[in-house]
Amino acid sequence: MEIVEVRDLCKTYGTGEAKVEALKHVSFTLQKGEFAAVIGESGSGKSTLLNCIGALDEPTGGQVFIDGQDLFTMREENRTIFRRRNIGFIFQSFHLIPELNVEQNIMFPLLLDHKKPDSGQVEEILAVLGLRERRGHLPGQLSGGQQQRVAIGRALITRPKLILADEPTGNLDRKNSKEVMELLTKASRQYQQTILMITHNPNLITSVDRVMQVADGILSDLGGNVNEKLS
Repeated sequence: MEIVEVRDLCKTYGTGEAKVEALKHVSFTLQKGEFAAVIGESGSGKSTLLNCIGALDEPTGGQVFIDGQDLFTMREENRTIFRRRNIGFIFQSFHLIPELNVEQNIMFPLLLDHKKPDSGQVEEILAVLGLRERRGHLPGQLSGGQQQRVAIGRALITRPKLILADEPTGNLDRKNSKEVMELLTKASRQYQQTILMITHNPNLITSVDRVMQVADGILSDLGGNVNEKLS
């Protein structure tokens, strides 16, 4: 089942001599439950790609479909609601609400959408993330790895069509990075969650289903088992 379709996506900044083509005619699809990574150096266009797919930025040309819905033919208000209900975000800097505890941060997207959280689902996510004993802790009382687990739980709670992970281990040490990658892989396998992650670290892609590479705004699909191609 196709969850994401990107068609001929382009993004240009500036004009004349200052013109920068951040994305050049990018096209690909993602299937339900697929865990894909986009690698590339800083400035290659991978963050721009993620922002356009997540409707945080508007492309210059092309289309983005999430579960068959064309994001950029929607009115802005409708697109905001669709994004909140169908796309989960995991950022490098966590973006937790400091005044809310672990459980409240995880439930926040549902409360924002005026929905009553399912207590069984909350318990399941807390258990999967190993955060049951920390449910009443504030973000400032957690390690970086624990904060990122909360961010993953917040992304999972709405059971979104797609999770976009922007350098999710960028602020973590090797041990916590490994744990976060294991949790994302588990989410993909256990919940059939479609995940698109961007990273500049080729060591993080060993457990993903598929790898794509962006260089100078052009995307190449490297497929699976790409370690030999990158060495």
